Amino acid sequence: REIDHLQAQLDKLRRMNFGSRSEKVSRRIAQMEADLNRLQKESDTLTGRVYDPAVQRPLRQTRTRKPFPESLPRDEKRLLPAAPCCPNCGGSLSYLGEDTAEQLELMRSAFRVIRTVREKHACTQCDAIVQAPAPSRPIERGIAGPGLLARVLTSKYAEHTP
Repeated sequence: REIDHLQAQLDKLRRMNFGSRSEKVSRRIAQMEADLNRLQKESDTLTGRVYDPAVQRPLRQTRTRKPFPESLPRDEKRLLPAAPCCPNCGGSLSYLGEDTAEQLELMRSAFRVIRTVREKHACTQCDAIVQAPAPSRPIERGIAGPGLLARVLTSKYAEHTP
């Protein structure tokens, strides 16, 4: 409450300072800023907050897309590297992991989730990572498949369904 009152007074004095160039107003502004800083430090110690300019605030979390419901049927497509050996040195490959991407598709008036799994393999000799290229999509990073997009566009523009 007192902090808000001091903040309002400080704003008023700043407005006065920009209007007239009085030394008294400047001194009073400096005194009010000192009081405000002191009260903020006291309130921080009472609440347990510590202000450290070196510590960055946590960044705002990015929004993640919700997964498709488990009740939808799923088809899985596995994409393996083109060659069973390293393209750089010809060495053997060992399994490293996989990247998955899901896409919603409309097949015969039923929704299906197409899960594309791209396996990653690492060369045992030169540490190169080999992975199949991602398939192209109608909308980059989109979740709608080509069949679903075709159905939506046909319904909207050819059949005039809203």
